[in-house]
Amino acid sequence: MNELKFSTGICERCESIDCLTRCQYMKMDLQTAKEERQRLLRGEKSRVLEECVTCYACEEYCPYGNHPFYHLVDQQEKLGIWPVPQPITKQQVLMMGPRGKITPKKVQPPVINMCYFPMLAGSIRGKLFEGASTIVGSDIFCNVMWLHFGKNSVIRKRLPEVIANIWDHYLKDSGVNELICFHDECYGTYTHLAPAFGIPVPFRPIHLFEYLNKRLDELQDRIKPLGQKVAYQRSCSNRLVPETQPWVDEIFRKIGAERVDRKYDRENALCCGAVFRAQQQDDLADDVQKRNLDDMAAAGAKFCVFSCPACLFTLGESVLKRGIMPILMNDLCQIALGEGMKGG
Repeated sequence: MNELKFSTGICERCESIDCLTRCQYMKMDLQTAKEERQRLLRGEKSRVLEECVTCYACEEYCPYGNHPFYHLVDQQEKLGIWPVPQPITKQQVLMMGPRGKITPKKVQPPVINMCYFPMLAGSIRGKLFEGASTIVGSDIFCNVMWLHFGKNSVIRKRLPEVIANIWDHYLKDSGVNELICFHDECYGTYTHLAPAFGIPVPFRPIHLFEYLNKRLDELQDRIKPLGQKVAYQRSCSNRLVPETQPWVDEIFRKIGAERVDRKYDRENALCCGAVFRAQQQDDLADDVQKRNLDDMAAAGAKFCVFSCPACLFTLGESVLKRGIMPILMNDLCQIALGEGMKGG
């Protein structure tokens, strides 16, 4: 049940081994990558399992969609090679678990899934979200974060229940079959991870950026071009859904913002560093964050846009200290619509 759709044959035929040779955190030449790949395919211990920082990027780099990162996480759990110390993992698994206290309610479209971030419910306001319903809580938490912990078993156990909770308690009886995912993690879970694990999704997930593009078209007469340079911080889970990148560019074009050309963006994006802290790799976190922030500042960015609330919480203060305004994408759009930021 919920077996990963992974083809050893595809990996054996692959010559470039982009999933390993393009990694920004593990450095290895092609020959070393071939040797380590064979160890992984045989189910043996590999330096890859030990050194992986769980940035998800190999999922994007694989030209065959063969899910190298999911396979890698399966191997970490099978061999007991834990990216995060076990006491922290056990605490997080317990703390983030379902509560079984979900209350069914009627919703009306658009339905915005806030996942595990009730503190951001105030972002759902103004013309962009007129008439929207929101759902939030531990019982609809997508659980993809356990990829960082080497715990695919938790995802396999909890995700089908999460999907059933969303469908049975909110969407089905309301006659709604679309769910707007506020967070990359949820959209990546339902469009990428769930199919890879053979877990059915009865509703249509829609990324927040796709929804924002549609609303900006409908509200185009209200837009006042920002005329500002903006850095975009990709989240690790955005690696699962690179098809969202054109939506980012379209949003910036529509609101008159310039996505600055910088080294650490698009396929070369760097993590926010939160996971490195959990892995007790503080030196790596400091280095990655500094390079990322230096890059934003050198590009002349006035705003740093986040798609992931966790990334915002991690980097927001440091970004602000560089004279750059940290902001969620929907808040940036609301400024362009003349509605300002919450509390502003």
